[in-house]
Amino acid sequence: MKTTENYLSEIKEIRKMMEQSSRFLSLSGLSGVLIGIYALAGSFVAYRMIYFSQFEFVTSIFSGNLVFAIIAVAMLVLTFSIITTLILTWRRAGGTGKSIWNPGSRLMLINLSIPFISGGLFILIFTFKGFYDLASPACLIFYGLALINAAKFTRQEIFYLGILQIVLGIFAAIFPQLGILLWALGFGVLHIIYGTVMYFRYERPSK
Repeated sequence: MKTTENYLSEIKEIRKMMEQSSRFLSLSGLSGVLIGIYALAGSFVAYRMIYFSQFEFVTSIFSGNLVFAIIAVAMLVLTFSIITTLILTWRRAGGTGKSIWNPGSRLMLINLSIPFISGGLFILIFTFKGFYDLASPACLIFYGLALINAAKFTRQEIFYLGILQIVLGIFAAIFPQLGILLWALGFGVLHIIYGTVMYFRYERPSK
């Protein structure tokens, strides 16, 4: 006959299987660190472009339009971030024998994409209308909402990262003059901290 320990072990195994089928647990902590570094680099370039008229070769591409140049820098950071996340997450999933495309990752991607894409369109519309001060807080708030929405289908650390992004977004709305600094703090520093925590908690090889 099965003992209580056997039943508990089976229940834990079933629970683990259900969790793996509904949640995506192969996110790479290293990708979070690299995303943070990209964001800090992008923030530095944008800051120097705005306040010191540096990196003029970038603005010259857009006929001197500073807004378009900054949007291009942001899109470049986003592109590098997405590519890095896909590559490192694919490698991590492959290393653990799991598929990067499963029910959990699909649910996570859908729940992440809806606020993320909506926020991106909102920011572009209001930026082209001249409401530049909305860009930084809206980026942080919508990104935070996207993370919170996706957290149900991945690691819970994503939820807390989302909360912190929203808090920074609110501060950016109150203090628009600190927009780039808070953007760098949210997308740069917080991502580096998050990625480091994720790496040491879930990825570092056990001795």
